[in-house]
Amino acid sequence: MIGILDILLRLTIWFLLTADLSLPNIFIGVAIALLLPRSSYIKPGIIKDWLRVLWEVIVAIPQAYIEAFEIMIFPHNGEDVVLERVKPNRSPGLIFLDIFLITFTPKTIVLKCREDGWYEVHRIRRKKKGDLKSGRSL
Repeated sequence: MIGILDILLRLTIWFLLTADLSLPNIFIGVAIALLLPRSSYIKPGIIKDWLRVLWEVIVAIPQAYIEAFEIMIFPHNGEDVVLERVKPNRSPGLIFLDIFLITFTPKTIVLKCREDGWYEVHRIRRKKKGDLKSGRSL
């Protein structure tokens, strides 16, 4: 099951990079996905993590549209940089999907994935009246 999810993730990245769904490109993408090295060790509970992340991807799509409309309708002139903890025991593929999900929504973007297990996330927000916050917090 994990091997299939790993290959699907690699194919998705390949199709996003090439923007070509022709038959030869599909064969090339499958070949590359199969030839890239994989870890033979599967951590317990990793299937549950993959399913949770896939659900988060489905939920993130309408959230991205809502945030885009909010940005167009209401001014978002506040910003800050916050730290978000990397979830424990994440494979590189799941870390990639976490970063993708954070960056997918229009109000946030991952600036850096730090070695100490934190993401630096830049986000915009609506300033409320009387909000004296300078705009950056880290």
